[in-house]
Amino acid sequence: MQQYQEVFRRFVPEPAAAYCYELWTHFGFEFKIKKSRQTKLGDYRFAYKTKKHTITINNDLNPYAFLVTYLHEVAHLITFEEYGRKVAPHGKEWKANFVRVAKPVLNEKTFPKPVLVALTNYFKNPKAASCSDPVLYNVLRQFDGPSETIPLSQLQLGATFEFNNQTYQKLEKKRTRSVCLQIASGRKYLISEIASVTPVEVQSSE
Repeated sequence: MQQYQEVFRRFVPEPAAAYCYELWTHFGFEFKIKKSRQTKLGDYRFAYKTKKHTITINNDLNPYAFLVTYLHEVAHLITFEEYGRKVAPHGKEWKANFVRVAKPVLNEKTFPKPVLVALTNYFKNPKAASCSDPVLYNVLRQFDGPSETIPLSQLQLGATFEFNNQTYQKLEKKRTRSVCLQIASGRKYLISEIASVTPVEVQSSE
């Protein structure tokens, strides 16, 4: 128990640590912190065989992004307990639970004012991923360490970028992924919109 309290103090803003711990003890889910994943910031899963809930969060998120992602996944757990698989993953039921579970920490003690303003607007109609909201994403990113990467969602169609040591061009945006052309092979791939990519400037031939 003590180690989980310390984990929350380490990864989320101090004023929210006790609340995050209370959510964990109340719902009794398995909580894992994972290495950075290109396709997701966190996830929620229910194992029918063992009847266990599991929430995982990436370890490279800043405290404010970590907290938002954690609450996002807890809202999935609550929605699953209430409705099972009868509702859409990011439907109105999940949105209502996300807003409800976030309300106790939606204040200036927990978040800097710019983040709080962006979150307040975001919670008027929460999206599947926080990086899908450009205003919220850009505000949260201000609290990241130095990085040359951005999520694919922030690139315009036609932009060129590097991902996993390959160069691609973004062709078409789907709901949560984009169709991208791998320059070397000419093949098209679906890449997650939250994948961290490095923009590449195309040199003019003139």
